[in-house]
Amino acid sequence: MTSRRVVDWLLDPSEPSVRYRALRELLGRSESDPEVREARRRIPEQGWAADILAARDAAGWWERPGNLYTPKYFATNWRMIVLSDLGLTRDHPAVRASAELWMDRFPLAGGGVGGNAKGVGHHCLVGNMTRSLIRLGYADDPRVRRSLEWLVETSSPLGGWSCFGSGRNLDSWEGLSAFALYPKSRWNAAMTACVERGAQFFLERELHRQGDRYAPWWRFHYPVHYYYDLLVGLDLLTRLGYSDDPRLRTALAHLRQRRRPDGRWNLDALHPDIEGGMAEWYDRHPKQKPRPWGLEVPGKPSRMITLLACGVLDRVEGTAPAN
Repeated sequence: MTSRRVVDWLLDPSEPSVRYRALRELLGRSESDPEVREARRRIPEQGWAADILAARDAAGWWERPGNLYTPKYFATNWRMIVLSDLGLTRDHPAVRASAELWMDRFPLAGGGVGGNAKGVGHHCLVGNMTRSLIRLGYADDPRVRRSLEWLVETSSPLGGWSCFGSGRNLDSWEGLSAFALYPKSRWNAAMTACVERGAQFFLERELHRQGDRYAPWWRFHYPVHYYYDLLVGLDLLTRLGYSDDPRLRTALAHLRQRRRPDGRWNLDALHPDIEGGMAEWYDRHPKQKPRPWGLEVPGKPSRMITLLACGVLDRVEGTAPAN
């Protein structure tokens, strides 16, 4: 059970996005609850989401109008992913306009989202956009449904996905993340089978066993963008209903070990690939190195990491509120 002291810290009104999610996800308050409604009302007015919206061009984009993907991680694609995590939805006119622009610029053949100019989809983009659009209130949109179908069609028969033709790997978590937020009542048989195969792929590897130990997977980071770590995996698998699977033990032990004496968790990194295995590659290709950007300071207690970690442990310990 998350301690009251930590919950009170997450409920601090100075960051209404975290307050809103803590009320909903940790305390189980309904959307009609007055405190929930007030926290949600204040999200675009104060804190992280308000700062992001303040940098938005009136035409709906961030950084540059012609390319919504670069520069990483300041352009529209990345801002929309984060805004979806912060509790904003299409009910906000600016968010709705930017979401529609985002979908128009990345069409997927057949009517989905996450494709290039020719409609060819890429797994990371399709998964991230679909998950974010569900959070933004587009779960009923046919473009979201088509994107989920594409994720099923492009998954491996053995479970999981391949990124850039590299073979199935744990970094291909984005597809499962979209289903983790899509209501199970809307899954068809193919979706159910795809999710089960994908979840087993992660569980068989205990969320970390693939090749040599990769340091960034053991560091908790936010914004997630498309990077994987053990907290990403735990949040994903527990949301999908695998909280009691014994193959989560190693990852859960690591999560508990990283908890501070005061019950909170630190933010370890902003972009693990820069600090980890990709550091030498970026040194040789400096023009490809993304500019660091984040909401909180690495090495300090993090409200976002703590919110996610508490949600995982509450689901595992059976204290999370019912959906």
